[in-house]
Amino acid sequence: MIRRTHAPHRFESTHIDMVPMVDCIMVLVIFLMVSSSFVNDPGVEVQKPDVVGALSSEQNALLIAIASDNRIWFDGQEIRTDQVATVLKQAAVGRSPSLIVRGDQASSLGVFAQVYTEAKRAGIKQVQFATSRAEGP
Repeated sequence: MIRRTHAPHRFESTHIDMVPMVDCIMVLVIFLMVSSSFVNDPGVEVQKPDVVGALSSEQNALLIAIASDNRIWFDGQEIRTDQVATVLKQAAVGRSPSLIVRGDQASSLGVFAQVYTEAKRAGIKQVQFATSRAEGP
């Protein structure tokens, strides 16, 4: 009779290395964080005037909105005219952004002029006025 000796069964454990996958995910997350731009909405919806030939705005811009009742909004909070320069100086620390003023059609030109003056006093070199693109002739 032939005798068979059975070797003990050895089970190899499978090992999945997760390090390359985590590395790829981290690279993707960092890429998305670096390539994203976050724009703070001023906090109020305005009806912008229509202008032919309006230029596109920068992504590194601060936004201020002037509502139809002449209230000024920045970063979701209502501010007074005398606070505009202080708020813009704080928001522009370490960079030189432009300012985009979103004024409602029904807002006063005098309020826009005050915001423009305060922005210049705060050291903002480029102040733009947001408009809607109208149909050209």
